[in-house]
Amino acid sequence: MLANKGALSLSLFSSFVFSTQIPYSEYILAPSSRLLTAGEIYMINGTVQNAACLTSDGSACGGAVFVGVNSSVTLDFGKNIAGTVQFNVDSVNGSNEFLGFSFTESSEWISPYECDATQNSGRDAPLWFPIGSSGSYGADKYHQRGGFRYMSVWHNSSGTLSLSDLKVNWTASPSAEDPKSYLGYFHSSSEKLNRVWYAGAYTNQLCTISTDTGSALSLSLDDWYYNATLTNGAETLVDGAKRDRLIWPGDVVISQPSLFVSTNSLDSTKTAIDALLANQQSNGQLPYYVGPPIDLGSSFTWSFTYHLHSLNDIHDYYIYTGDIDYLKSVWSNYTLGMNYIVGTVDNSGLANVTSSNDWLRSGMGGHNIEANAIFYYNLGLGVRLALAVGDTTYVQNWTTTASTIQSAANSLLWDSSQNLFKDNEESTLYPQDGNSWAVFSGLVSSASQASSISDSLMARWNEYGAPAPEAGATVSPFSSSFELKAHYAAGHADRAVNLTEFMWHDFMLEDPRMTNSSFIEGYSTNGSLHYEPYSNDPRVSHAHGWSTGPTSILTFNGAGIQLTSGGGQNWTIVPSLGGLSSIEAGFESPLGIFSASWTQNSGGLDGDFETPQGSTGTLVLPASQGNTVTISGPGGNTVQGPSFNGSTVTVNNLTGGNYTVRWSS
Repeated sequence: MLANKGALSLSLFSSFVFSTQIPYSEYILAPSSRLLTAGEIYMINGTVQNAACLTSDGSACGGAVFVGVNSSVTLDFGKNIAGTVQFNVDSVNGSNEFLGFSFTESSEWISPYECDATQNSGRDAPLWFPIGSSGSYGADKYHQRGGFRYMSVWHNSSGTLSLSDLKVNWTASPSAEDPKSYLGYFHSSSEKLNRVWYAGAYTNQLCTISTDTGSALSLSLDDWYYNATLTNGAETLVDGAKRDRLIWPGDVVISQPSLFVSTNSLDSTKTAIDALLANQQSNGQLPYYVGPPIDLGSSFTWSFTYHLHSLNDIHDYYIYTGDIDYLKSVWSNYTLGMNYIVGTVDNSGLANVTSSNDWLRSGMGGHNIEANAIFYYNLGLGVRLALAVGDTTYVQNWTTTASTIQSAANSLLWDSSQNLFKDNEESTLYPQDGNSWAVFSGLVSSASQASSISDSLMARWNEYGAPAPEAGATVSPFSSSFELKAHYAAGHADRAVNLTEFMWHDFMLEDPRMTNSSFIEGYSTNGSLHYEPYSNDPRVSHAHGWSTGPTSILTFNGAGIQLTSGGGQNWTIVPSLGGLSSIEAGFESPLGIFSASWTQNSGGLDGDFETPQGSTGTLVLPASQGNTVTISGPGGNTVQGPSFNGSTVTVNNLTGGNYTVRWSS
């Protein structure tokens, strides 16, 4: 397992020169080399001489000497990382010497004697190396740690040893030749949003793992490892870097869009989707997750909502890649899965949910608003995909079902006294997730209803974020990502910007207990790092893909670059600055580059945008009453104004190319 090696047989990438052509590369947190050295010493216990030699500033000064029992050093890498530890022992004086390495993402759980946790049952033991002689030592890839900012080195023996060249081989995103080589970028007048966008991108890189290093659960605390094969291919996208390291379709529904607009490394999402489809049941049910059973025996585990998220994941993968051949190859799986859910609609007009499994929220079941809003949304996506593959067999049925669900939800679940949807007919719970989905899915019956839901959701905020009462005293970045989309859809972009700034930046990045680089899975409404569904606080993941919603949302909804057909053959540019003075973003699809840059001026929203040649789309701008807008592009100048129809200016049938937008009085 762990051995003294005369020469490390590690598969390492060499350092790459990062292209200065990538915009705003200074925000990228991914390393330029896969061999990392800690930046500073966090603390020392016992007698450790020349401890600074283990940091990047002192790596040439020789070895750090550990003397006697319980001598230890805690190193701070300055950000969350992932990988295998390797080091040299220059000399050893003692007959039974051991070094233990402990890891933690949060400063809250720093200890030389134990790691943070992958289980509810307790904290993980250190990773032990018996030191019999001088030489090179290192962990195999199955004993990598998926997420940690702090690493402690503990000498628990009575002798003395000298340690040097202590490094971590960064194992995340294993297929990336250069982890810093992003295809997407973002920048705005808010430095907080800039940091959030790139921290989300980095979080998803940490959650992209080798397909044979999955599952951190149901293991012994004394011998933790990651060795479950989850799917085919080189890498896959999992929920968290430290744990669970399983494929959860609900997590992918947030992390795949954010991965697309940043690194565009979608091979990892395809392998995840393939694994979900490979486990589909003959009746159409898609699995709750992919990976070894989590104390559930060998029975198939199903979730109504996560089943729908799998279908959503297929839709998104097609939209981002334009891979129509792949879509056609899984179309029978897709229709089988969709029609299974159609069969759950009862005489109420709503789907009747019989599985309680969801994202660890309570109350799932019956005519649940979250489940039905997601279903309504997916029916619309299904119609879009049916037209793409040229199979309209189920379009009428899906369209009718969607209309029935919308009518029934507004009749049975809407509470005008609260301006929110109830979780179920008799429920007194008004969930964050279901109300957010109801708005951006279009399930609401009017724009005023959407706006009133936005009002009610905002009224529940506290200094730590937006609460998710369906999960107890919890702030869920997963559910709150859907709330961000709801505020944009309701016409309150300023609320989405505000929530992102104080929840994701001020708390989730800046709080000293966080990693300053990646996003936590969930926490308490009182600001403690307690996630109510778990009994063991150190278990909480601090690099969780389902918390990265702002990365895609700021690109799609803020800068307004939205793909509406496969690969971006059709698109809509609909910026919404939400009080920002400027915003810009760009990414690449198989068709080419999409980019947009906007500045709020007194006369209106000036900007430039680019879409690929051969594509077509629509521009939607907020109207500036009394002013005139000139849109210049491949077709010449299109002048609109000074009179507008409503609050927006819409220009249809634009061809791909470079455009400028200028307002004048």
